[in-house]
Order: sequence, then structure tokens, then C-alpha cells
Amino acid sequence: MTDDEAPLRESIIGLARQYGQYGYRRITALLRAEGWSCNHKRVERIWRMEGLKVPARQPKRGRLWLNDGSCVRLWPERSNHVWAYGSVEDRARNGQKLRQRRHGACLPPC
Repeated sequence: MTDDEAPLRESIIGLARQYGQYGYRRITALLRAEGWSCNHKRVERIWRMEGLKVPARQPKRGRLWLNDGSCVRLWPERSNHVWAYGSVEDRARNGQKLRQRRHGACLPPC
């Protein structure tokens, strides 16, 4: 253990507390910007010894934007606002077409 190991360890822990979403590579870049002379392997070793971890990413929710660039999630404004139409087509034994239209559930507008 070198002379600057303890202050470096404290600096890594402090940056990890301040920037909880950053991993050891980004913390290494921040340390270098502060003037520390260390590489990512050393920071990773200290990172693991201290038991530091980055929180797992949360799964993405549904699309929040439209193709025009707006960031508004559109939902039906009231009951029966948007309906999906579907049709089922089949043939009888004599070859005659049988069609049935049915209404789907209420969907958000596209």
C-alpha cells in the first residue's frame, strides 16, 4: 500500500457518494480531473475492496415521445375516446365470405 492509498480511497468513496450512478471508470476520470495520478485498474481494485456498486438500471417504461419530437404520453381523455376496429373474415362451405366486425378495447391515440 502506497502513501497516497488512504487519501485516494477516501476521495473515491466521497465521489461514489456524490455521484451514485457513476461507475469506477467515470470516477477515475473525475479523480484525474482533480489531479490524482491513478489508472482505472487501481481505482477498480479499491472500488471492489470497498464493496462499492452501481445500482442496476431500471427497465424502460413505455414510449414517452412521438415521432414529431414531443415528449407527451397520450392517453384517452374519456371513456370511448379511441376505439380499435378489427374485422374477422372467414369462408363458409359454399365459398361465401363471412365477415364480422368487432370493436376492440379503448386504446391511446397514435
